[in-house]
Amino acid sequence: MGLEEIIPSIALILILILVLPTFIKSNLKKRVFFKNLSIWGIIVLVLMLFLYFIF
Repeated sequence: MGLEEIIPSIALILILILVLPTFIKSNLKKRVFFKNLSIWGIIVLVLMLFLYFIF
């Protein structure tokens, strides 16, 4: 695992830490929370696969 993989991973984790409290606060209902969480999970997964195949 090189530096080119560690830095983006740290950046994604830090962004998640910044966004997560507001995300949870705005999604107090379980159904809405899991729907939004799955959408974000798909976005992150597609982004990671896209970056993996490019580099």
